[in-house]
Amino acid sequence: MGPREVMLTVGGELGGGATLLRLATLRLLNELLSEDLKFNARIYVGEGRYYRIAAIGGDAARFKRFLAVTAPSAGGRYLSEKFNEFVRETQMEVRFDNIRLTKGGVAADLTISEAGAAVKYSIYLWKEITLEFQSTDRDSVELAARLLRLAGISTEVKKKMSNREVWRIWATTDMLAAGRMELRDALVKIVETARSNGWVDEKKAERWLEKLKSGLTLMEGWPKYEMGHARSGALEVRYASINPDSIERERQRFRAMGLEEGVHFTVKMPEGGEKGYVNIRRKGLEHAAWLSVHGSGEQRRLAAEFVKYILQRSKEAGDDVYEKVKKIVDEGRTRGSLTLKGFEKEVEVGGKEHVVKVIDGGAERKESEGGKKLLRINITAEVDGVRSDYTITYARSGRNNAAVSYTAARSNSRQADAERLSALIKALTGKEPKVYHTGDGRIIIECNKKHLDGFKRYAELADAIEKWLEETSRRRGRTSRT
Repeated sequence: MGPREVMLTVGGELGGGATLLRLATLRLLNELLSEDLKFNARIYVGEGRYYRIAAIGGDAARFKRFLAVTAPSAGGRYLSEKFNEFVRETQMEVRFDNIRLTKGGVAADLTISEAGAAVKYSIYLWKEITLEFQSTDRDSVELAARLLRLAGISTEVKKKMSNREVWRIWATTDMLAAGRMELRDALVKIVETARSNGWVDEKKAERWLEKLKSGLTLMEGWPKYEMGHARSGALEVRYASINPDSIERERQRFRAMGLEEGVHFTVKMPEGGEKGYVNIRRKGLEHAAWLSVHGSGEQRRLAAEFVKYILQRSKEAGDDVYEKVKKIVDEGRTRGSLTLKGFEKEVEVGGKEHVVKVIDGGAERKESEGGKKLLRINITAEVDGVRSDYTITYARSGRNNAAVSYTAARSNSRQADAERLSALIKALTGKEPKVYHTGDGRIIIECNKKHLDGFKRYAELADAIEKWLEETSRRRGRTSRT
């Protein structure tokens, strides 16, 4: 192991076969690593039966870092003093100096170093805290971006618009507040020094310090997904990048999680220097929440990590975004979590107490004679000691394609039947349906999407409801926002 090289020597009877097996193992391992740990290794043929697998330069630095954080330990220490020394050498370090007042504001130099590589960045305190590095040498800028990712900041290398020969990376306050503690501590000291010298506004400095000290912490291994409301008012959850590898990584991550492209998420690859994106649909977020509770093995772990990350990001995006995300996640987690058979509950409807006992139930997708897609929920229940078979039929209606159901009470004892059906619906969904009388003497019980969301909590109904909603959605087959 040298300053710019890590080499594994393989020999013995198996020769090249053993080498290829080890290289294949390293390649598979790479697929599991975050972008900042990925490294490339090559085979070199030595003398006799010896072969070497080597990582060189920047790949060696990342391989060293991987070894440093995964080495076997005993009693809280690494296995040897030599390796302990290597670990100290590969630890990330952040330091700053040269804080100064310029015509444009406060500036400072900040250096990030790891495994023998070091880059000096410029820090500016203007309307925001801004970190910047630029050079005509793209390799230097790529190294700066790589070290910044090790510090917890994900940024893209771009050409400077005013000078096409200059490559540049930068990060602003919120991105920097998502970085590792070592980086945030250095920035805190820069801001505090500028404040004590009277170079920055007190309120602005306090706002920066609050963010840096609390940390807008992103989960390790996840890029920064943007969250907010689209023009239509719908929730938008999206990761955008000009790097096709980054977009492909997210695509594979969601596939491994059990999400289906085109149904749960959409992808647009970068073209012509323009950003591509991965867009998570509402259905995808809801299904990920379901997998986080009801999935199995690796899918469940990945989904739980994703849901935790999205909830965290939504808090940073504001209370209204967080509440919307939390509602979707809660609906997903509870979908199919209950069973109809054996369900019992007491509810109050119209000032009267009712006892509801469900015997059985299910749901099916049908077509009307005119070809309209319908959803029929069939439930056998005993309400106040009266056993009946109930059918609640949903269809899409109106200009907004709303999911609605209109069920007429039966001809005999219409009022009592309407009360029992209303009690059943409220017991199962938590929401009382709307009941109204028509001019011809009928009693209609109306259910909407909120009731349907309540029905989705039951294992016997969830799949059919999901499929019907997808089949009848106007967005089906098109790129859509969450």
